[in-house]
Amino acid sequence: MRAEGYAVEPILRVLRQQGLRIAARTYRAWKRPSHIAARTVTDALVEDRIRALAWKVNKTTGVVQMTPEGLYGRRKWVALLRRQTGLADTSRGAVDRAMRTLGLEGIRRAKKLRTTIPGADGKRAGDLLNRDFTASAPNRVWVTDFTYVRTWAGFVYVAFVVDVFAQRIVGWHASSSMRTDLVMTPLRIALWQRDREGNPISPGGLISHSDAGSQYTSIRYTEHLDLEGIAPSIGTIGDAFDNALMETVNGLFKTECIRTTVFHGGPFRTLADVEFATAGWVDWYNNRRLHGTLGMLTPVESETLHYEALTREPEPA
Repeated sequence: MRAEGYAVEPILRVLRQQGLRIAARTYRAWKRPSHIAARTVTDALVEDRIRALAWKVNKTTGVVQMTPEGLYGRRKWVALLRRQTGLADTSRGAVDRAMRTLGLEGIRRAKKLRTTIPGADGKRAGDLLNRDFTASAPNRVWVTDFTYVRTWAGFVYVAFVVDVFAQRIVGWHASSSMRTDLVMTPLRIALWQRDREGNPISPGGLISHSDAGSQYTSIRYTEHLDLEGIAPSIGTIGDAFDNALMETVNGLFKTECIRTTVFHGGPFRTLADVEFATAGWVDWYNNRRLHGTLGMLTPVESETLHYEALTREPEPA
């Protein structure tokens, strides 16, 4: 009847008189199925992928918990999703909408308390970096510092050594004491790690930069640097900008590891709890965390690309 020119409403009116109740909009929806917008489909895919990446089920407890990626803000979520199959064109808007729906927002850093205590004699090496935290290759410039974590058993101090080239953490150590061993141990670990990877440091080719803390100006520490052929560099007292890269890493550690339950499910009771959480964070930081200053690569990826470029065979002319 509709094909013969009769209108929809009169036809349905007759059908209702015969006991068949059909609404006009039902007929029109059947006749012309509504078109699903491309953005709706994309948003659903983005939301599902973010949900899968931001949470996982703990195989031991069976509890759903947030992953380290759940700490990302929009910029890093966009970069991470564009690495996923089928989501290379993910837009910032789609990520924004998905994050609002899932209740996610990038974690923010808190203010840092001062922990640097300068040596009493005031003798220290000069500043060889002058706030230039760049390096042409790994094992050219290392920066080092330590921060603190409150636990039920008292303060725990965590020291890091970071290679400036790719911002990779090459050594770390946690201790309940601020003695010189706190900063000596991660230095030894960093030297061992580089040698184990087949990329040992070259005596005379590495600068180790720190603040003016008494641990870094101690005789034991400076003598060890001299024995390894490492040039010491120390910033001015009370100026965080002279060791800005290390201050940034400390801030990320406190924000992403200590202030969340991603790497440790409960309160920090002892030194062992801090060591457990720090080990998980360092592994993620080096191997899976995307760094905006590295073009959304991880530190390990950045170093790998550097060494691959050095060993690449020349192409035939």
